[in-house]
Amino acid sequence: MRKDIDERVAEQQRAQGSDELAKLDLIAGIDPFCSIDRSCVQNEEGHDSHLLAFVRPLWSVEFDSELHILRGGPTKQITFEEERQAQALLPKTSVLSQRGISASPVPEAPNAIPCGCIPARSPTARARGGGGRAPEEGPGAGPGACSLHLSERADWQYSQRELDAVEVFFSRTARDNRLGCMFVRCAPSSRYTLLFSHGNAVDLGQMCSFYIGLGSRINCNIFSYDYSGYGVSSGKPSEKNLYADIDAAWQALRTRYGVSPENIILYGQSIGTVPTVDLASRYECAAVILHSPLMSGLRVAFPDTRKTYCFDAFPSIDKISKVTSPVLVIHGTEDEVIDFSHGLAMYERCPRAVEPLWVEGAGHNDIELYAQYLERLKQFISHELPNS
Repeated sequence: MRKDIDERVAEQQRAQGSDELAKLDLIAGIDPFCSIDRSCVQNEEGHDSHLLAFVRPLWSVEFDSELHILRGGPTKQITFEEERQAQALLPKTSVLSQRGISASPVPEAPNAIPCGCIPARSPTARARGGGGRAPEEGPGAGPGACSLHLSERADWQYSQRELDAVEVFFSRTARDNRLGCMFVRCAPSSRYTLLFSHGNAVDLGQMCSFYIGLGSRINCNIFSYDYSGYGVSSGKPSEKNLYADIDAAWQALRTRYGVSPENIILYGQSIGTVPTVDLASRYECAAVILHSPLMSGLRVAFPDTRKTYCFDAFPSIDKISKVTSPVLVIHGTEDEVIDFSHGLAMYERCPRAVEPLWVEGAGHNDIELYAQYLERLKQFISHELPNS
């Protein structure tokens, strides 16, 4: 098997010119969107994207400042108490809070096009972002103006009122990539916020409509981000960037919005379960939801793999045993992309796994269409987790 892998890597190295990208392409079968024509798959810096697959950005943003992440992730899991002690040592007005921006409405242009009514030739729709919040006051606070632009291919089904609840900004990762972030205020009075790591071949422009619908139904706010090389995020897709990306998203959610770890639910879907498991193995949080998880990249490409090799990508199966938060695993029994056995193995390795959701007959991309999906999420968040 190792010889077959080496031959495939060598073949892709000749075609792609990069051993790292070739290794990542080994698991291109993880998502059916990989059939997208690679000739049109580039990020805004002109680099081909090979983290399984990639689509052109469906959204863009304009900002006045960036939120910089000043420290990397821990080497061991951080508990709630340790997190509180660390926060108590910070000054009341920290550098992070000073540099954070607070979005405020941007006056629409006289000929602005209402979202959802985009002419065929119009490339984007201009809309106000930020939910009407006023700019932050105090030293170092920027004016906070930002705007969200949705392309005509963005899957948008909601009104300007819903769009006003979407806040967008840039953060910066420890690997010096600019990270596009989105905070959706679906339920302002809710205790929990989902830190959502989306699947492959989508970006925030395509997902924001789903976030509003999901958050309003399960009574949670949702914070999400685009992986490096995806959407408006800079850099190139890679495994190391995935982990740095979710670290930056976690820190932005903690510092910009003041959400405590015990109120954060980590949600990962498909390839998004990889950074989710990595972060959950290092930080304690309210809960973890793994939607169609994979054990590792090699185990997807070669189902008979029984151990983790040094060249294997995304070895979540070796990290899940370190997760001390409650874990809900969701998987379709007829998943044609990541076999159901992956979800079952991840569930069996979880120290604090709750009752899983095995969706009979569901594939990789249609679990959300089954009624038990929302029912199980509501039950887990509203009744199995503390809500006071």
